[in-house]
Amino acid sequence: MNFFRGVISGQAAGPQPSGAETIQKLCDRVASSTLLEDRRDAVRALKSLSKKYRMEVGTQAMDHLINILQTDRSDSEILGYALDTLYNVICNDEEEEQDESEDENAQKQADDLGLQFTDTFVQDPEHVTLLLTLLEEFDFHVRWPGVKLLTALLKNQGPQIQGIILVSPMGVSRLMDLLADSREVIRNDGLLLLQQLTKSNAAIQKIVAFENAFERLLDIITEEGSSDGGIVVEDCLLLLLNLLKNNSSNQNFFKEGSYIQRMKPWFEVGDDNSGWSAQKVTNLHLMLQLVRVMVSPVNSPGATASCQKSMFQCGLLQQLCTILMATGVPADILTETINTVSEVIRGSQVNQDYFASVNAPSNPPRPAIVVLLMSMVNERQPFVLRCAVLYCFQCFLYKNQKGQGEIVATLLPSTIDANSISAGQLLCGGLFSADSLSNWCAAVALAHALQDNLTQKEQLLRVQLATSLGKPPVSLLQQCTNILSQGDKIVRRGSKVQTRVGLLMLLCTWISNCPIAVTHFLHNQENVPFLTAQISENLGEDERLVQGLCALLLGICIYYNDNSLENYTKEKLKQLIEKRIGKENFVEKLCFITKHELYSRAAQKPQPVFPSPEQMLFDHEFTKLVKELEGVITKAVHKSSEEEKKEEEVKKTLEQHDNIVTQYKELIREQDAQLQELKEQVACMTSQNEQLQATITQQQSQILQHKDQYNILKLKLAKENQGQSNSQGDGSQVNGLQTEELTQLREEVEELRKQHSLLQTQLGDKDALISSLKSGAAQTAEGPAGGSDDTELLQELEALRSQVQSQSTEIGQLKMERQDLLRRAEVGCSDTLPSSDSSLDAAKMAELESRLGAQTSEMERLKAEVKNLSESRAELEKRLDSTTSTVAILQTEKEKLQTDVQESKKEQDDLLMLLADQDQKITNLKKRLKELGETVEDEDDLDTRDQTDDDDEEDEDED
Repeated sequence: MNFFRGVISGQAAGPQPSGAETIQKLCDRVASSTLLEDRRDAVRALKSLSKKYRMEVGTQAMDHLINILQTDRSDSEILGYALDTLYNVICNDEEEEQDESEDENAQKQADDLGLQFTDTFVQDPEHVTLLLTLLEEFDFHVRWPGVKLLTALLKNQGPQIQGIILVSPMGVSRLMDLLADSREVIRNDGLLLLQQLTKSNAAIQKIVAFENAFERLLDIITEEGSSDGGIVVEDCLLLLLNLLKNNSSNQNFFKEGSYIQRMKPWFEVGDDNSGWSAQKVTNLHLMLQLVRVMVSPVNSPGATASCQKSMFQCGLLQQLCTILMATGVPADILTETINTVSEVIRGSQVNQDYFASVNAPSNPPRPAIVVLLMSMVNERQPFVLRCAVLYCFQCFLYKNQKGQGEIVATLLPSTIDANSISAGQLLCGGLFSADSLSNWCAAVALAHALQDNLTQKEQLLRVQLATSLGKPPVSLLQQCTNILSQGDKIVRRGSKVQTRVGLLMLLCTWISNCPIAVTHFLHNQENVPFLTAQISENLGEDERLVQGLCALLLGICIYYNDNSLENYTKEKLKQLIEKRIGKENFVEKLCFITKHELYSRAAQKPQPVFPSPEQMLFDHEFTKLVKELEGVITKAVHKSSEEEKKEEEVKKTLEQHDNIVTQYKELIREQDAQLQELKEQVACMTSQNEQLQATITQQQSQILQHKDQYNILKLKLAKENQGQSNSQGDGSQVNGLQTEELTQLREEVEELRKQHSLLQTQLGDKDALISSLKSGAAQTAEGPAGGSDDTELLQELEALRSQVQSQSTEIGQLKMERQDLLRRAEVGCSDTLPSSDSSLDAAKMAELESRLGAQTSEMERLKAEVKNLSESRAELEKRLDSTTSTVAILQTEKEKLQTDVQESKKEQDDLLMLLADQDQKITNLKKRLKELGETVEDEDDLDTRDQTDDDDEEDEDED
């Protein structure tokens, strides 16, 4: 114990041991001591020596310290000492503070030392898992050193530690619990730990986000005072940036969780903006960056548009515009706010329209766009601020043809207001000022007002400029070409290249895809000779870029030329290039643009970010135009006139096809609309039908209920009538009952009569159909089977007729009985009937009801028989159809056979004619041979000879 106290207090008796020896003794004590107090003192001593003797402690004591973490889990004090010692060995922060005066080699050696000890610690992934387990300890002396140690490990070996934590069960969740710790020190260091954990690892970023990180971080920011908060707010914002940047899943989760709305209070600054602390500037700068991450141009267009819509709806854009127009805002915050507003309105028509309506708080009020353009063309403003204003103007015009038209309209003669400053006046002033940066910015801004807008390109040709008193006005296009051709006289020598590059980019954007503008440009006789002279000269390195842009401009004049000027048709311009410049030289100068270093830098992202004004040469949208036109211009220069004619024909054909496709598409759209309308009508009618069906079902059930009630009442009344006395009152009730029953019988008889007439009609139809079937079946080959079926049907019909006749007789009887009952009822109304008559009438009524029931069942049977007859008729019709088709087929085959017989007869007649001709010729030849003296044998001689030969052969056989 005295030894440890001496080490800690710095007192020693006798010669002092070296640091390595002391550390070795302490390590032996840690490894061999059985008492926890001895081990604790030894670890405390190692902690005190770990900063001074970092190498020795890390080399000799690391294994012992890790063993302490594994075995002495019950003692929080020794765990804290061990974790602090490991942190001192691995972390490089303390070393950096102490060695600020040392050279770079010593600092690099210290960093390598921390990296070496980190590699040693993470050789076994279980060590990191052990550390995560220790973070669950609530004891401050264990949890805080554990957080710092894990943070240091992530700084030195981030990807490896991230992989271990990712596969560890509940590893990220344990670290997220640090944000809920009530001790601010642990919570704040937990923020630093999560910052290191979420760097460049999308998987961990998603897990942290879904562990409710956004809710917790925004709550901490609100608790700490938002933009007025301290370093904790900055740490929270840095962690949010890690979670959202380049992570579309987390961005969508942030938007869907309505967290964008919670960002609005961050930008509520008061009227008094004089006191801006450095921390507040940092916090607000990070908050603006967080907004930009959500609407960055590199995100998917759909996600960006959705976030832009949410920011407008919740009032965040309005709040940013308030900061934009406020006074006393620091320059860097104002610059970042302009950049943020730019990306919030980029490509969103609603946001762009709102921004166009924002006015600056001046007297008289001016549009915010005009105020920003005044800063852009003012050479006394900071360079980064002017770049931000240019970016804002570009984003305002991006895919905004309405805004483009408004900007160009301020340059037209009919809309110029002499009493106010317009955006067009500021752009023209900057375009022709003595400041080359203003020239470039104004040219690029005006080019964006013409981007992909043929109408505004043609409108801008109307702009006229007054150069000096006494001289006629010149067009804006002519003035730009004059400045190019007379650059040495108008523009200062040092800024010549930047101005000319800006004007050439404006002209290329202006006349591209606009044949009318090309014609106006070529109409000036000096333009083409100037361009050819610039391209053909051998100039310095700075001028080669200007030569390339001149080649691009001349190539656009060839590609978009409509051959309206005889002196400058496509073919003549190509001949001029071949004679004056050479095609290979022209293409080489054209390709120099894309090889330029600043071209590649500008093509990366839309925001104009340049380290110095001299490097501000290319615009992002112009790089797209160059990439699009370089190849087609090269082909156009090398093509012959015949190839161009063929291409024009192909283009016309394609246009015709496109028109046809467009027409079909419109037709399909109309049909889709009609189909959708019909579907809606069907759905509506279906719903109405369902409602009507439900109503019918309900009414039918009500009818059944009423019928049941009526039958019950009728039975009750019948029973009451049987027990009534012979009094007059009883007779009156019986008469009343008979009257009701007679009414019911009358209705039933009428219904039977209707059914009888309906059956007579159906039977007449059946007779007509059977007659037609008989006549059709008689013509077919179906003999006995058809006849038997018809006989059966006739017999059934005769039976039905007899049944119907009997039904008619019964109905007649019922009518007579009904009349009799009616007469009795009339007699009963005047005189009281005796009880015997009442009982007789009741018996007769019961008999009538039974007969009516029998008639009803008979009618049902007749209906069933009619149904069977209908099915038999359908079957006969099918058989008749099949017989008809068979007869048709046989008739066709018969006609075919007759045709074949006729053809055979004709061929036989032809053969007989040929044989007769041959016989006649043979006869004539025989006659001529006989006349010449030749012996000719007739057919009869030949037959006789043949017969003789046959007889000789038979005799020989007999011998």
